[in-house]
Amino acid sequence: MPTDTFGATAPSIDLITEHPVERPAWGAVFSMSLGVFALVTAEFLPASLLTPLAEGLQISKGAAGQAVTATAFVALISSLLISVATRGIDRRLVLMGFSVLLIVSNLIVATAPGLPLLLLGRILMGVALGGFWTLSVATVMRLVPEDAIPRALAIMFMGVSAATVLAVPVGSYLGGLIGWRGVFHVATGLAVLALLVQMATLPSLPSRGKARLGTLIEVLARPGIGIGMIAVLLVFAGHFTFFTYIRPFLELITGVGIEGVTAILFIFGIANFAGTYLIAHVIERSLWLALMAMPLTMAILALLLSWVGGFAPFDAAMVGLWGLVFAGVPVSWSTWITRSLPDEAEAGGGLIVAAINFAIAMGAAGGGAVLELSGPRGVFLVSALILGVAVLAIVTRVRIR
Repeated sequence: MPTDTFGATAPSIDLITEHPVERPAWGAVFSMSLGVFALVTAEFLPASLLTPLAEGLQISKGAAGQAVTATAFVALISSLLISVATRGIDRRLVLMGFSVLLIVSNLIVATAPGLPLLLLGRILMGVALGGFWTLSVATVMRLVPEDAIPRALAIMFMGVSAATVLAVPVGSYLGGLIGWRGVFHVATGLAVLALLVQMATLPSLPSRGKARLGTLIEVLARPGIGIGMIAVLLVFAGHFTFFTYIRPFLELITGVGIEGVTAILFIFGIANFAGTYLIAHVIERSLWLALMAMPLTMAILALLLSWVGGFAPFDAAMVGLWGLVFAGVPVSWSTWITRSLPDEAEAGGGLIVAAINFAIAMGAAGGGAVLELSGPRGVFLVSALILGVAVLAIVTRVRIR
């Protein structure tokens, strides 16, 4: 049997098409990673450009912030409906369509004269974001042999890590040089590049599965799927409770200024990028161990920061470790979907995307309330408790096929 570039043997059985994948399409996997990078970069840009964007459109920062809310809300809806809405359409065309939507979204934002068109652009962004994520795992399953799926997913999620490292600092820096509209024009160019690579590398991927509105309910009713989705929700809620309010912790407890905050977040991003690569080796040995160990480690880190945090080198190390460990969370749960729902990976992907977006809202809202009541240490303690419940659910109820 031939050997792929990462040393895995082929062929294997494609869990969706039930035909052997004789050669892994690593070029197509790279195009998925580039698409993710373009999407997540555009998703993060308003956060790094909020002040100049608000000033340029002559709106409040709070109103400009609704661009982020609109994207998340639409991504949630899109993740649940996109498989049905695109039923029967070749997934290659659908994925490229999302890249086109991203291009249009960035152009609308770059030329928006006011809030209405800004929100329109970000709504289109939400459709592309939720839809792409929903189809991404099922697509990767059809591009590589079964034993190469964890590594292929890790490559795809490297696009997220790269965007995490680059989008905010580079977006902010470029904004000072070419203005916030210029940054969105650059993001448009990145989306065009992603589209061109997808056109060149993605093979035809005929639509598979039932793709009915009732499919999501049927999938949730399968043994172990519902509790798995609850565990996903808890893990991501624990993370976003922690990460959304990391800046107040670093400023008030650690006592660092904006330069220190930026440096520590950069450490997080670099560690996150490294963790995305390393997690594939852990998953190949034991997916269940990866699912359990990551939230457990994150809970311990949150407890340590809550109890003894306040020394900058120690806090930076803990945040870096968090970035390293959290990188494996989306890869591991996506791999769990490929093994638990090989026949309905699109539906499973949609449910996970919906759970993550709900977790973002829940973590941000709940963490904000705790911050007002007990300060940053209390927020990190709550994060640890949420992650502890997630570990309990995984250990007692989650099973791996």
